[in-house]
Amino acid sequence: MSITATEISTGETTRAALAETVTTPETAGARPSFLPLIVDVAVPVGSYYLLKNGFGMSTMAALGWSSVVPAVRTVWSVVKERKANALAGLILFVNVVGLALSLVAGDPRLMLAKDSGVSSAIGIGVLVSVRLGRPMMTQGMKPFLVKGDAARAAAWERLAAGSEPFRKAERTFSLVWGTVLLGECVARVVGAYTLPIDTMVWLGTVVMIASMVLAFLLSGRFAVVPMEKMLERELAAGAGTQR
Repeated sequence: MSITATEISTGETTRAALAETVTTPETAGARPSFLPLIVDVAVPVGSYYLLKNGFGMSTMAALGWSSVVPAVRTVWSVVKERKANALAGLILFVNVVGLALSLVAGDPRLMLAKDSGVSSAIGIGVLVSVRLGRPMMTQGMKPFLVKGDAARAAAWERLAAGSEPFRKAERTFSLVWGTVLLGECVARVVGAYTLPIDTMVWLGTVVMIASMVLAFLLSGRFAVVPMEKMLERELAAGAGTQR
């Protein structure tokens, strides 16, 4: 895994099943909503950097040990819950890709280009999840819109079940991120083989940051804002019905 993989994982941050409903008060409800993100993303990504930079492990060793949690989560979901944990599975896949790419050595341009392979793996995974009708990036977005509130969680479920515009906006969020990540991959590969190596050492990070900003802006404009407005209208309609 690289800085690219970490930034992407934590920022989308690629979906696994969130808590379907929030039944506790707001402060308590936020914890179960964010728990899958913490376990599936923060723990493996954080452990990678702790092992690599804190304990001086090699990239391959750090990737291998940081894959333990997502591997266990993936197997547990299949065996116990009879369903695949998409986000844990994706993080595990990214780690495996990172391990494979870490074997590549010798060509400095290829070493620069290999980080983009992680972006492409995540981007493809996100786009496939949309095609399968289970947009993966929902996991990174839903907690911020639901805000640990039971009424907002219930409104989300009603809209997800009965509103095509809401589901379209949900898909759009993942489509934007998947597309941007693939675009970042292409840009960095082209740069690695056409620009001076010294330039790409710093420009690769600039491309990554610019891609994240672009994804945040586009997904917010075309997905998050419309979904938030639909949630507010659904909440108002539900309050009116209760009267």
